This record gives sequence, C-alpha cells and structure tokens, in this order.
Amino acid sequence: MIETIDLTKKYGDFYALESLDLKLEKGDLFGFIGPNGAGKTTTIRILSTLLAPTWGEAYVCGYSIYTHPREIRRAIGYMPDIFGVYDDMRVIEYLEFFAAAYRIDGPERRRVAERSLELVDLAFKRDELVTSLSRGMTQRLGLARVLLHDPQVLLLDEPASGLDPRARIEMRGLLKRLQGLGKTILVSSHILPELADICNRVGIIEYGRLLACGDVQDLLARVRGRPVIRFQLAGPPEKAARLLETSPEAAEVAVRDGEILVTLADGVEDPSPLAAKLIADGHRLVSMREQEVNLETAFLELTKGALGRPGRTPAVES
Repeated sequence: MIETIDLTKKYGDFYALESLDLKLEKGDLFGFIGPNGAGKTTTIRILSTLLAPTWGEAYVCGYSIYTHPREIRRAIGYMPDIFGVYDDMRVIEYLEFFAAAYRIDGPERRRVAERSLELVDLAFKRDELVTSLSRGMTQRLGLARVLLHDPQVLLLDEPASGLDPRARIEMRGLLKRLQGLGKTILVSSHILPELADICNRVGIIEYGRLLACGDVQDLLARVRGRPVIRFQLAGPPEKAARLLETSPEAAEVAVRDGEILVTLADGVEDPSPLAAKLIADGHRLVSMREQEVNLETAFLELTKGALGRPGRTPAVES
C-alpha cells in the first residue's frame, strides 16, 4: 500500500530525509517513531503529494507520487498535527462542507457525515459548534473529516499530540478499530509506549534516517540482550544478592529499589536454579519475573550513536 525507495529531501546541504526505504502492507498499523525534527512530517507530506522530494520514489496504493498525485489524494486521508476549524460551523455542517469538497452530493453527503461521526464516537456532538469541542474531540473531528471519502490509507501526523490521558486512550482504541476495518494506517508520534500497544509494525527515525523497522517484538528482541530476572524477597536483599553472585547462572547481580536484579549468563534461559538456591538458603521468595524491555528502551538503544553525527544538524521541523 505504501512503498518508498531511496526517498530523500534536501534543503541546501541539510538532509531532512535521507534514503528512506519503507514498505507497508494492506492492514498495517505502522508507528513512525522519532523526536521532533526526525523527518516524520517531511515523509508524510511527501506521501500526501504536498511536498516534492529531492530524489527517490514513493508509491501509495500502487500510484507514483510523480505521475498520479490526484489518484493518491483520492486514496488517502491526511490529518496534519495542527489543523484549523471554522468557528461558526456546527459539527455536522463542518463535515458536510468537506464532504462537498470531495464532491459527495445530495442525501449521500449527510449520510457519510453521520457515518463518520459514528465511527469516531462523536455523534452526540453533531449539532454543537466546533469551537465548543475539547482538544480530544477536535482531534476526533479531524479524523472524521479524513474518513468522509472512505480512504484506503490514513496518514496521521501526531494525532495524540496535546491530548489528555483519557483522550489518548480513546484515540488508540479508535485507530485499532479503523485497522479492523481494513485501513492501512501510518501514524507518527514521539510518545513511544503508546505506539507499542497498538501498532503491529514500527519504524524508528532519527535525523532523517530510518534506523530500524519491523515488528514490535522483533525490535524489542534486538535490544533485549541477556535476560534480566527481578527477585523480590520478604526480607533485606543484600545477603541474598551476595549468595546469587556465586551462582554460575548469574553474570551480573545488583540490588535496586529493594529488588535483586540478576543478568543471566550467556546461554542460560532458565532462572529456576537461582530461585531454588535462595529458598534452600532460607530466603522467602515473594516474586520472580523477567524484566521487560519496552519500546522506549528499544528507541534509546537503537538510536545510540545517531545523535550528533558529523555533517548533520537537527532539523527545524519533523
């Protein structure tokens, strides 16, 4: 559904986007992760045919950005990170106005506007002024607008930006629902843990270069390294930690926040001998669990060394 080949955007000597190779299949919910200035918005604007690349190629729904921009615009729904609304319009009027821009006429215009409101759970606000909506509701209205013409691909630039925790949860649920309807979704964000919960694939970008791309679990496995086991005991952990330091299964042992953290030795996957050793020595084991590696940890590890590369300066915009 989306493919880029050596996609590059330069401003003078500065690369806003450098040699991006990316491929999204139908039904993917792809998280485009990176800090402000990484190249996320530049990529989305090129895919939306709003910005011409310096070189490289991009296809959306099989159409080239160079030869079939009109077809691409019909096939996508693009939601920028900041968009305006018309103050004197009611919610249903706002959507009908944009439906008319998509040349949806007659009774069908009202029907698709109502359908979009239902999809984003905003039907109860249909007769309210758009200026009365909260930030979260305004974002949902923006999403309803890009769904009016039933696009195959959604390009969403920071849709959760500025939302409160409840609104972010609602937005995540909405994106999963749209994926279930068969939409291919590219969503950019710098809020890393949120995308791990909803995306089946992610790409990590820094200073215009794609550093890693793949399934969420595959990326986590790349930075996981040796397993770390957390032991919680009923009593003080220091004596037990010294005991575990003598175990061949333990490569490193540390005490942190009242727990014992044991990094397993190379080739060791079963931590049960460590638990048995603690119990045999008279320690009361409360819990034993493997320390998870989250997407934020993966991002920091995969971008290590990417900052401050010679000849590169931070981008002005993402």
